[in-house]
This record gives sequence, C-alpha cells and structure tokens, in this order.
Amino acid sequence: MHYCAQLHGVAKNSIAGAINNVQERCGLTGVSHRLIANLSKGYQQRVGIAQAILHNPDVIILDEPTVGLDPLQIREIGALIRELGQDHGVILSTHRLSEVQESCTHVQIINQGQLILKESIEDLNLRMNTGSLQITTRLPPDTAVLLAIPGVSAIETLTGNQIIIRHSMTDDPTRRIAETIIAAGWELQELAPVKKSMEDIFIALTRSNDL
Repeated sequence: MHYCAQLHGVAKNSIAGAINNVQERCGLTGVSHRLIANLSKGYQQRVGIAQAILHNPDVIILDEPTVGLDPLQIREIGALIRELGQDHGVILSTHRLSEVQESCTHVQIINQGQLILKESIEDLNLRMNTGSLQITTRLPPDTAVLLAIPGVSAIETLTGNQIIIRHSMTDDPTRRIAETIIAAGWELQELAPVKKSMEDIFIALTRSNDL
C-alpha cells in the first residue's frame, strides 16, 4: 500500500511517520502489506480517507464516504469521521441523512443549486420535535371536545381509538389534553410525541422549493 506523500507536500524525512500515523488512525496497519485493489470496499474507503489526511489538513472534504458499504462498515466509517472531526474541520457531502445527524454539528441542504437550509444539528433536532401527539384511548374520544382545547390546531383520526393531535409549539397543550381525556372517562392508554425525521424535513423543504 503506497501513498503519494510528496504530492501532498509532506517533507521527505517525515513521509514514513506520516504514513504510519494515517494507517494507525484509519485502522489500516493490519492490511498495509496488501494491494488496494484487493481490499474490501470498506477498507478502500479507509485508504481514501487516509490519503486525504496524510498531510494533516485543516479541512477534510468527504463525498459520499459510505456508498456501497454494509451496515457494519458504515458504522466504522462514521466513527472514524467523528474522530477526525475532533482535530479537523470535516465537510461531509452525503445523501444518507442519518449520517448527518450522527456525525455533523451543522447541516446545509441544497436543492437545484439553491441553499434552502442552514442550521446547527441542535436547532434541527428542536425542529424535528414537532408539535404532534399520538394518542390512544380505550373508548373513542370526542374530537370536537379536544379541538376546543387551547393550543390544539388539528386532529387526524387514525382509528376509532387512535388519533394524532397537532398543536402549537409555543402553547403546548399536552397536560390539558391528558386531563381532558381522563376527566371524560375515555381511558388514556398512550400519549406520545411524534418526532419528524430528517428525511421528513428534507422532503418538505425540497417540495416547497419546487413549487
């Protein structure tokens, strides 16, 4: 396994140490004697990352680093990316939105050449905690009564005993809803917040941007 260290501007007397360092960081020491073409896809991805960090750059750009990998390899590459993020700035371009949530601190979404979202992962997680509740009762609830509760904006009936309540984020009516159901004798069995996924937000943003 060879790296073009001189092309990365690594001093000649530092090449051996730089190669040993990236092989260790990327988990390649055990396969360093093998041809890259004979390595698994996961190890080939590691070699690509090792080559990218050989000269210890301030910023690393990774384009779809987990394409074609199995779930275990994806997890290992994700752990490596998070480790690299402790010492380098890492720009990760990917369509796997779960990777963004697991590995990044900030996210940008680009649709048709336009930047349509720029947020921290922390703020995005707050956005994904949507104002929706999934409620199950033993007896069918009176949706008209629930709609009259301040903060409730809409109700979607899933089954006779299961509904989705959409509510204001600034005036959370969860406690009032629970108290109303209990007082009415509908017997509350489940009350759980419905959380959006990053995919839901991506689809909503790109669809609205296409209109």
